[in-house]
Amino acid sequence: MERESQFIGQSDAFLDAVDRASQAAPMTRPVLVIGERGTGKELIAERLHRLSARWGEPLVTMNCAALPETLIEAELFGHEAGAFTGATRARAGRFEEADRGTLFLDELATLSMQAQERLLRAVEYGEVTRIGSNRPIRVDVRIVAATNEDLPQLADTGRFRADLLDRLSFEVITLPPLRVREGDVQVLAEFFGRRMASELRWDAWPGFADHVRQQLEDHLWPGNVRELRNVVERAVYRWGDFENPVGHVVFDPFDSPWKPAASPRRKDPAEAGTAAAPSASPAAADYDSIADLRAAVDAHERAIVEHALGRNRWNQRQTAKALGLSYDQLRHCIKKHGLAEGAD
Repeated sequence: MERESQFIGQSDAFLDAVDRASQAAPMTRPVLVIGERGTGKELIAERLHRLSARWGEPLVTMNCAALPETLIEAELFGHEAGAFTGATRARAGRFEEADRGTLFLDELATLSMQAQERLLRAVEYGEVTRIGSNRPIRVDVRIVAATNEDLPQLADTGRFRADLLDRLSFEVITLPPLRVREGDVQVLAEFFGRRMASELRWDAWPGFADHVRQQLEDHLWPGNVRELRNVVERAVYRWGDFENPVGHVVFDPFDSPWKPAASPRRKDPAEAGTAAAPSASPAAADYDSIADLRAAVDAHERAIVEHALGRNRWNQRQTAKALGLSYDQLRHCIKKHGLAEGAD
């Protein structure tokens, strides 16, 4: 099994989606896979193919957003020699390549209306016509399409063909985002961490420190499983110490005190003389919920010290210097908050 072709998770929301895919796999009807980026839409498409009677035939993938609009139809349906500038020889399209197998159309919502019209005919009649030809070609293709867009809404606003949506939505599998998959963050983090440790040839897998596990659990994961994998693998390789639990994690790899400043936005003449409104403090909303000032300050102090210790690999003298504390002051903070290197 390939590195990325694995389903990892134990939450009911995730297992329900996987089970739905398993039930739909033997059917020859189209399936729509809906989900945010990084939720595993490609894996669901592969499962639909591998568990079907077409498993021994081609699984052809096309990312509709990766090609300019002028080339999408040629990629999907093929073209004859001389059909357009640069077409020096005839070429089969993705439909012909996927004949008797499965065609996975990723980023479906980016298709132009003209391409949608030709796709509708291919789905409805099982025929494609190469660009530059008048001869239709019969194909037997199972369509699996994926998007992170709200297709019914796009259809309501005229940006997606409603009749095509009707043809493609025999079954719709909606993948849950990682933030609602209860318990799966820790399971996935352990899996990716162990795999990275093995890749680095570590003698053992030390796991994650408590505060890192909590940080992973609290993060909202807008990039879902793909983002989690990057964050965990980056944390493990940067840590480089198999004898102590991973004590530091970076969610934003671009975060740096030396990153280039954003170019100033050119001021619109209409905005001239308009004073900028003072921005509200981002933490202002949190202040209203504080009922115990001492506990809130202690919690904030503990989080800062934990983060700094992890960033400096639990080198206490280096951490004290980074925080502007004496060594004894840092030791007092560590003792006060019950912190210990490699705490589990």
